[in-house]
Amino acid sequence: MDGFGKGLPAPAFSGTTLDGAQLALADLRGRPVIVNFWGPSCVPCRNEFPLFLAKLEQHASDGLAIVGILMFDPPVPARDFIADFGATWPTIDDPDGAIRTAYRAVARPQTYFIDRDGILRAIQVGELTDADFERYYATISGAAGSGSVGGATP
Repeated sequence: MDGFGKGLPAPAFSGTTLDGAQLALADLRGRPVIVNFWGPSCVPCRNEFPLFLAKLEQHASDGLAIVGILMFDPPVPARDFIADFGATWPTIDDPDGAIRTAYRAVARPQTYFIDRDGILRAIQVGELTDADFERYYATISGAAGSGSVGGATP
């Protein structure tokens, strides 16, 4: 069964965040969601953090949610990096790689843009630029069930 790709429902996942909370992708239905596979030993991943902080603030009125998935690094340095940086979004530890496998994540950073209906709309392998973010975000920020962004300007 090969049900993965743009235009298809994003693979469901749930896990324990680095602060011990339980989180499932389904909990975020109705919001635009960005799933970012990262790790603190990955320099481009670290470089994206200021962009994510800025975009969370810029798109707060849309209900933007970002979920980090820890990939190839242990939780302690990730927790320390998040605390030092002041990141506010959750990161789920994926010790057995189940989420990574479901999303076919092969490199870090790898970022998935999921619309309000839970449909995967875009995938970015490598570090996001501001322009990349806005282009992909436009595909997920529309109203639930709309299927398009309409005439909105980012």
